[in-house]
Amino acid sequence: MLRIRHEVNGGPEVLFAEEADVPAAGAGELLVRVEAVGVTLPTVRKVREGREPVPFGGEVAGTVVSTGPGVTGFRAGERVTGLCFCDAYAEYAVLHTAMTSRIPADASAVEAVALVRSGLVARGAYEAARAEPGESVLVTAAASAVGTLALQYAKAGGAKRVVAAVSSADKADFVRGLGADEVVLYGDADWRGPYDVILDGVGGDLLGPAVRALATGGRLVAFSSGGGTVEAYELLVRGASMIGFQMRAIATGKPALYARWLRELWQLRAAGTLCTAVHEEIPLAEATRAHALIEQRRNLGKVVLVP
Repeated sequence: MLRIRHEVNGGPEVLFAEEADVPAAGAGELLVRVEAVGVTLPTVRKVREGREPVPFGGEVAGTVVSTGPGVTGFRAGERVTGLCFCDAYAEYAVLHTAMTSRIPADASAVEAVALVRSGLVARGAYEAARAEPGESVLVTAAASAVGTLALQYAKAGGAKRVVAAVSSADKADFVRGLGADEVVLYGDADWRGPYDVILDGVGGDLLGPAVRALATGGRLVAFSSGGGTVEAYELLVRGASMIGFQMRAIATGKPALYARWLRELWQLRAAGTLCTAVHEEIPLAEATRAHALIEQRRNLGKVVLVP
């Protein structure tokens, strides 16, 4: 099978394609013939900034080829999507059943990759913010896969004002089309706050202006891998709070809640409340181009690799 990996850390140019053996499904695992792989900013950052090369994890969707020992809930031939923690950029991948779900008959593998993980993160971050109808919401990385769905969750949740924060003005029409009432740029001196809720998918240097844009009693939910620091005094003077959110903690620690959110996600998609945005489907062998798109922040929605 074809797979993508890297032997040194750096930019997209360090990725290369190679032939490898098809893996085998272990206990509680599924072997999946991959039809779509989601490319995420955390993965791109790990390639550039990681201490050492590690196998690519990521969101995949495809068809079950075989099941490992002890698997009873899935069978060969079913279409599924889930998280792969090792060698996701490949024609075949191994998924653990706890992080895997079926794809509805009327959805494609590409749509599943664009919707499920990003939608669950957007939903979880919005829930963590304890947002209430009538509040104002700012979403950073609003043109990303998670950001586009977070905008839609905020609108569906009754936010009175939904503002998209993006890196460049050429993304403004795109995010407005997904429900943003206003658009601000990261470099703007004034983010037009204050906001009751800020959902931050960027981190790093943006945490400072984000915190300063919070209203009294506001809540900032950080769900990115960008790190960054916040002055406690900035929270204190606003009576505000900062909350960290990680989807894996829900999937592994609260499986019933995870399953409910997943069901509701597909229901919202079927009702037309949520729609996915796919920037481009790129051949697996051209993973370097996919990483460059993400790193340069040129994508509008999800970037998907297709074997």
